[in-house]
Amino acid sequence: MNNILVPIGTSPDSSLTLQYAIDFASHFGAKVFVMDVFSVISTAGSLASVEKKVAESSKAHLKAVIEKVDTKNVDLKIATYNGDIIDGLTEIDKELGIDLIIIAPRSNEIKEELYLGHTSGGIIKKTDIPTLIVPKGTTFSPIKRIMTAFGSGVLKRSKVLNPLIDIQNKFRSEISLLLVKRPGYSEEDLQVNTALMDISTQLTITENGNTYLGVLEHYQNQHPDMLCVFRRKRGFFKKLWEKNTIPKSEFFVPIPVLVLSVKKD
Repeated sequence: MNNILVPIGTSPDSSLTLQYAIDFASHFGAKVFVMDVFSVISTAGSLASVEKKVAESSKAHLKAVIEKVDTKNVDLKIATYNGDIIDGLTEIDKELGIDLIIIAPRSNEIKEELYLGHTSGGIIKKTDIPTLIVPKGTTFSPIKRIMTAFGSGVLKRSKVLNPLIDIQNKFRSEISLLLVKRPGYSEEDLQVNTALMDISTQLTITENGNTYLGVLEHYQNQHPDMLCVFRRKRGFFKKLWEKNTIPKSEFFVPIPVLVLSVKKD
């Protein structure tokens, strides 16, 4: 894991998310790219210097956030982008290769009842980059227990597991698998990918109305430090991933959530 990206918004808690990312990155020797986006629309009468001034203001904002954290000798890079955040993430990923995005569950302008706001939800939905959702104010600690929950054990590309394997190797984490048999499941869904089985110490099979209900049922017994889920066309929170915002009434856990995109499966 070499490159970690942290999108910074206007939330006063942005520095807390960045500090978590720095603490996390320090264990991997990874670089952290601190990103801000802005929007300057060129018009016929606009001055060419407007975008430059806004970009400078954006960089100053990022530097102010960075001043609030302990960098721990982690290599921090500033990245600004004029336009849509998803386009910016895609462009940076193509140029540098981003291994992980670290975000807070929601941005500051979203109502409290939401787990994922429009921006954070859009990042999860519209990019293929692995994303770690870190509850605001979470202090980093070594990740020892990981619950990986899914409704289908089929993975056509085992390399989608790389971020999970990297975390396991670094922190010697124990990975438990939770296979949730949902209404309409197929026998194929019960065939767990061998690479996933190889990295796990326990497989629990449960039957619930959806994967999240399975997580709720077993969360208290396992006390994981992290939850890992897959986002694909069918599977974990299928209906939730169809929209950007996700209410806490539909999903909420007080621990970091690693989202691995397998939508191409």
